[in-house]
Amino acid sequence: MSTLPYIQTFAAVETAVATQPVPITSDFAIGRNDVVLMAGPCSVESYAQTRAAAEAVARVGGRVLRGGAFKPRTSPNSFQGLGQRGLEILRDVADEFGLLVITEALAVEHVPLVAHYADIIQLGSRNMQHYPLLWAVGELDKPVMLKRGFMSTIDEWLKAAEHISSRGNNKIMLCERGIRTFETATRNTLDTNGIALAKQLCPYPIIADPSHATGRADLVIPAARAALAAGADGLLVEFHPDPANALSDGQQSLPLGVLPQFVAEMRKITAVFNRNFT
Repeated sequence: MSTLPYIQTFAAVETAVATQPVPITSDFAIGRNDVVLMAGPCSVESYAQTRAAAEAVARVGGRVLRGGAFKPRTSPNSFQGLGQRGLEILRDVADEFGLLVITEALAVEHVPLVAHYADIIQLGSRNMQHYPLLWAVGELDKPVMLKRGFMSTIDEWLKAAEHISSRGNNKIMLCERGIRTFETATRNTLDTNGIALAKQLCPYPIIADPSHATGRADLVIPAARAALAAGADGLLVEFHPDPANALSDGQQSLPLGVLPQFVAEMRKITAVFNRNFT
């Protein structure tokens, strides 16, 4: 049997595109040897709730606080976020604990406001091909994390990123957050193949979102392990002080008390690949 297919596969790995780190501050970048944790609640619900999350993230050595101020919900009757007040809360508590902020911009008109409060602008799955929004963040000198559309191919995902870079902004990270398949037992299907392939095809750091990928708190840690093994440069994970009473995505949010265990487990995985988890 010919070994040529295997030789071609290994050659592709050896010629993979080198990851270009995205500078967030003068002394911190994503896409280097450190694997980055971005943790916090799905939605900013109150000052006390967000502060509790920020304190927990800082306590385990995390660097980035996540939380939504503008929430694209399937039902218009669901909690839609606190808007500017949510951004103010995020910034206040992040500054108190020395954290960076990642949060989502839903529309072009949100971009200046979100850019004022956030260190990283998140573009969600539903907006992956919202081209005016991609162009708007592309005209900023601000890090952007582009989530993969839940029904988008890898090629479409990478081309969406090109819309951002075509306007001059190359501070791009990609986020694999699960895609919709025929399976209904989980919210989505985490595409670890896609993480590994994207690492070969583009220079952008790849972040994984095991919370949205599974939709189940009990599967978040196993999915996070798999994402790190596939080469992810960071994890975007939902933690909440009281998941049972969360205003959004409580079923996939881990309680803050699990955060030390989560970090300890992820550090074991990254150590295998001679990387750090922070």
